[in-house]
Amino acid sequence: MFFNSTSNRIKGTLVFFLIVTAVASFTYTHYLVEKIREKEHSGVELWARALEYNSKPLYEETRSDLSAIMTEISAHEGIEDMVKNRWIRALHRAESDLSNASLDFIASELIIKNRFEIPSIVVDEDGSIIGSRNTGNRDLDDRIIAEYASLNEPIRIELGAGDMMQEQFIYYGDSAIIRTLQYFPFVQFGLLALFLGLGYLSLSSIKRTEQSNLWVGMAREAAHQLGTPLSSLYGWIALLKEQNNDQETLQIAHEIASDLNRMQTVAERFNKIGSIPELKPRKVGPLIRQVMEYLERRMPQIGKHVTLSLDVRSDKRIPVNQELFAWAIENLLKNSLDAIDTKNGNARVHIETHEHNNSYVIDVTDTGKGIENKNKKEIFNPGFSTKKRGWGLGLSLTRRIVEEYHKGKIFVYKSTPGEGTTFRMIFPMDDNSRKSPPLQEKEGQLQDE
Repeated sequence: MFFNSTSNRIKGTLVFFLIVTAVASFTYTHYLVEKIREKEHSGVELWARALEYNSKPLYEETRSDLSAIMTEISAHEGIEDMVKNRWIRALHRAESDLSNASLDFIASELIIKNRFEIPSIVVDEDGSIIGSRNTGNRDLDDRIIAEYASLNEPIRIELGAGDMMQEQFIYYGDSAIIRTLQYFPFVQFGLLALFLGLGYLSLSSIKRTEQSNLWVGMAREAAHQLGTPLSSLYGWIALLKEQNNDQETLQIAHEIASDLNRMQTVAERFNKIGSIPELKPRKVGPLIRQVMEYLERRMPQIGKHVTLSLDVRSDKRIPVNQELFAWAIENLLKNSLDAIDTKNGNARVHIETHEHNNSYVIDVTDTGKGIENKNKKEIFNPGFSTKKRGWGLGLSLTRRIVEEYHKGKIFVYKSTPGEGTTFRMIFPMDDNSRKSPPLQEKEGQLQDE
């Protein structure tokens, strides 16, 4: 339970960090976009006012007087042609200085070229597009007007004066830099999620490897430590049998020897953890029956009154390691016994075996308390346990035996709280099928890949 809670805290912290980063990135990017939009609006506004100002004549009365003077000079017969031409050129320069030529240069060269890289269209009073800039190959129709209107408020301008005055509107969209910034948070969030995901997977892999090495080391050390006293006890039992002919004493010695054999089996199991086990074709029915008989003899001692039953529908041989396979069956049976309330009059554990698509299927069904949906994916994790006592390693070790050592599959086939649980194990029936188990688990059904 400790490992599971720690892992959930790490996951929760990473998810929280991602969410905070995403919110901060989107907020800051939105702030930048709005600031850039304000500046772009100022640029478009300046350009629009320049167009508007440039369309209206300035110093109209003075320019009219200059034109009249030029007409009088041209018509005056007492002035030499050379003098006329010199005076008229001077008056033209004066009129040009009063015109909007300089303002037109500023609007066209400075405002438009240097500051106006924004897609825009000019629309007349009737809603027809009469001009466009930076729109690329886009169709100039009502759709582009609606799009730009949804992004920015159009700018109204008045061209000309008096009866010649025309009302026009400038619609503009987002510049390339704004469009780029709008996608930046998604790119940033994706890269951050990728890096955090890779980091988490790396740390999880290292953690699993360290835990695996720790359990392997502890298991082998336990097997090594048990070896010496077991050998000594075998010697003492042999000596006890030789020096005593009493039937009762011999019976006690026999039971002790039986338990010692059991301890020797347990030591061999621990010694095989972490190594590549040797798999031999065996009939699994007798192996399962041996484990059931061993537990049946000891159930009265632990206060359990449960009926154990076995239905072997296939006697095919499958490649297994005898000690590890028996250990997996024993763990599942013990898990079922722990889940059963002995007050239930129908307390039983049933094992059924059959073939399916070149695989050997073993179902272990109990009438226990069942498994809640939220725990179905957690029960095989090391350290997870719903019991007050225990390390939560039985099912985790069973999955390792089935999936890593035998290349099979184990999962909760079905479970109903208050009614019971069925664990399903799937073993390949030959060495070729061991490369990829042909069956996938899905609660309540068995389906081919």
